[in-house]
Amino acid sequence: MTTNETMIGRSDVNDVDAILAVTNTDVDAVVHAVRTDADAIFTWDYERSRPALSKLYEKAKTSQWNADDLPWDTEVDQAAVVEANRIQNEGIFGSMDLTGTPVEGWTEDDWTRFHMETQNWTLSQFMHGEQGALICTAQIVETVPWIDAKYYAATQVMDEARHVEVFARYLDEKLSGHYPINAHLKLLLDDIIADNRWDMTYLGMQIMVEGLALASFGFIHQLTTEPLLKQLLRYVMSDEARHVAFGVISLQEFYAQLSAAEIRERQEFAFEAAVRMRDRFLTQEVWERMGVDVKEAVQFTLNAPDRPIFQGMLFSKIVPNCKKLGLLDAADGWLRHRFEDLGVIQFEDWADTTEEYGSLDAVAEDRAAV
Repeated sequence: MTTNETMIGRSDVNDVDAILAVTNTDVDAVVHAVRTDADAIFTWDYERSRPALSKLYEKAKTSQWNADDLPWDTEVDQAAVVEANRIQNEGIFGSMDLTGTPVEGWTEDDWTRFHMETQNWTLSQFMHGEQGALICTAQIVETVPWIDAKYYAATQVMDEARHVEVFARYLDEKLSGHYPINAHLKLLLDDIIADNRWDMTYLGMQIMVEGLALASFGFIHQLTTEPLLKQLLRYVMSDEARHVAFGVISLQEFYAQLSAAEIRERQEFAFEAAVRMRDRFLTQEVWERMGVDVKEAVQFTLNAPDRPIFQGMLFSKIVPNCKKLGLLDAADGWLRHRFEDLGVIQFEDWADTTEEYGSLDAVAEDRAAV
């Protein structure tokens, strides 16, 4: 990654100045270009020699769904939804003494607006991330040398287009505004796309970004009281579980061939991606829109007593998958120690996604019920 040394050299992963130093300088731009010089690889070997990838491909073909079939006629009162969510879920500030904090004087209306803006921001970042996945998976179709992987990646391109579609439509029709891409997410996507090695695209997107997305969608699906969003997220999660499994299955084979130095580079890549994704969930843009000093607000968020629980759950898919790939304990446990610093190592023995993607297929489940 282009900024690997800076991230790895950061002695404190909670350094607020370092977090805020990453900015998005083209928030008003409509188009953003990333230069890449990856080779487009043809293969003349058409033998389907990887059973796990073939199984995944068959599952993808039968689990496609149409965004128009979601219940878009559902009425969504965003203010009522965020209030219902607040009653049901305290959030990371629920048990915190707010005396002396940037939100000490907030009224109920301020908190309602904050939660509405946070919802707008969260789904905007999901939408941007899904477009990143759309581009990365199209890149994988071009660059991966195996026909089985090209077949499956082509199905994921369709999945990602559908995901961008549903999040954009939900934002436009049900919520109250968009946000530009978060600077940390943008930099991460730029680095993933610009790297010309196909396995780095897999690691950055399929394992790290998609793994965090899968956990995030599951978390929000549990917390939200809004039925259309619940249904949308169930179906998106069905696809995302296959996507992450695709990365684990493919990289497990490839990583067995790499040298210790090459594995260490991928450990560093995974750590930087993890920190960038953690940093993007600090919602700097929301605090700015609320008129709160961003540095104070980010420090306040980092100090929230319930934040480790929320943050940790976001990595519940990433850590076991990294372990499955052998990245945790290579190089004397380098990545293990970094995940300990982030406070997420406790998920290492959870099921990896290759074990659970079939059980998350809500599309097949609903069709069987009918």
